[in-house]
Amino acid sequence: MSNTPIWSVDEHLKDILATVRALEPIELQLPDAQGCVLVEDVTVPVDLPPFDNSSMDGYAVRTADVEGAGEEFPAVLTVIGDVAAGSGELPTVGPGQAARIMTGAPLPPGAQAVVPVEWTDGGTGGGAATTMSAAADAPEGASGEVRVHRPVEARAHVRAAGSDVRAGDLALASGTVLGPPQIGLLAAIGRATVKVRPRPRVVVMSTGSELIQPGEELAAGQIYDSNSFALTAAARDAGAIAYRVGAVADDADTLRATIDDQLVRADLLVTTGGVSVGAYDVVKEALTESGEVEFRKLAMQPGKPQGFGAIGPDHIPLLALPGNPVSSYVSFELFVRPAIRALMGMPDIHRPTVRATLRTDKTLTSPAARRQFLRGKYDAESATVAPVGGAGSHLVAALAHADCLIVVPEETTEAADGTELEVVLLG
Repeated sequence: MSNTPIWSVDEHLKDILATVRALEPIELQLPDAQGCVLVEDVTVPVDLPPFDNSSMDGYAVRTADVEGAGEEFPAVLTVIGDVAAGSGELPTVGPGQAARIMTGAPLPPGAQAVVPVEWTDGGTGGGAATTMSAAADAPEGASGEVRVHRPVEARAHVRAAGSDVRAGDLALASGTVLGPPQIGLLAAIGRATVKVRPRPRVVVMSTGSELIQPGEELAAGQIYDSNSFALTAAARDAGAIAYRVGAVADDADTLRATIDDQLVRADLLVTTGGVSVGAYDVVKEALTESGEVEFRKLAMQPGKPQGFGAIGPDHIPLLALPGNPVSSYVSFELFVRPAIRALMGMPDIHRPTVRATLRTDKTLTSPAARRQFLRGKYDAESATVAPVGGAGSHLVAALAHADCLIVVPEETTEAADGTELEVVLLG
């Protein structure tokens, strides 16, 4: 009977997160800050919009001049000029006058509202206009007359200065994750750079002399290296800048040298394979001697063998995952993804979980005292989940068709149709 301790999933994750510190903030250009966590409150330096502007193509008018206007008796106004978006010097609209105005252009002095071009003849002397014609198409260029067929109230079709945000308002609070709308707001208020926690640089490497790269010819006893591709993609999906290292042969010195070479560009190292108790488990051999990485057996299936620690002079965190494809991916979701999110300073480092009713033709079995993670398809409408493929840790095809992990708790050895279980959503 072995005296080797068995660690729970929760204990292992807690120990990992205790060694991971959020990266130091840096100033980044807006395009580079997407997906990062803001570490400063951003206040608005100027009103947005910064001036009253038109929300329509039409004519800037005084309301008194179009009061009572109708189809039969339109208000006839003198057009004194054009106001385009970006206009600097603006004409002053006086009694009986109007200025042609484009969407987004500043409301000129004297004007109180904008009449949409569709409510006018467009300056052509004909019927209702459908679009704003170019100034050259109007009689006498931008001058001439316009007939207005409907009255407007004060401030109609005018976006008021500061109606979006006002100078001094809080635009974004520290801790905000910067998605496209937040990047857009920062640009709109004139911020070119922002202070954030950067994306962590994650190096992924797989081990095994049997591994060759996709595109090469398989020889007897060889398999394609899928883990490094899957985990590199998963690291990017989690928000990291990910680097994939081609498979390293089963040689402890080579592996250690490769890891040492990668430290310069890593905030986190992830290895896959070589962590169990076989004669060729080189990750254990290469990293146990220095005592930097601890290897454990976890009360979970798949993914029982795990390793973690910190290596190199800068104590870069390293997570050593099992080599079976499903084991490595499940391990990534449970341990590496939260570590990446913690490095980013994310407010929520975990995947969302829901309770769902199991739908299965065959009662599922699970080993006693182990938390089992099965691939599944979740139906949000019915709040049900169905297993995909079997429990084997090598079944890559089933993983590709799953969108969640079904969690069978340690104390449960059988789960029949209708059992309510926790589900980790992977989408």
